[in-house]
Amino acid sequence: MDAKKEIQQIKERNKKVEADKAWETSTTRKIIIAGLTYLVIVLFLYTLNLPNPLINAIIPTVGFLLSTLTLSFLKKFWVEKIYKK
Repeated sequence: MDAKKEIQQIKERNKKVEADKAWETSTTRKIIIAGLTYLVIVLFLYTLNLPNPLINAIIPTVGFLLSTLTLSFLKKFWVEKIYKK
């Protein structure tokens, strides 16, 4: 009976880990963070009375979105040439 309980706990843990991973890599998460990033930067630029805060806040937001790209060709190079386990 203990083995069945342990297996069920492992399955539940795996479901949670899979859901967490799906959230971490989801487009929804990226869009939400990009939107919040944009809003915070707009408020910051507006508070400093800088010109065109709505336009100038786009640059760091795009930078964030670029940082979320997988860049699979670079990942493959890194795994093959640098990581080498």
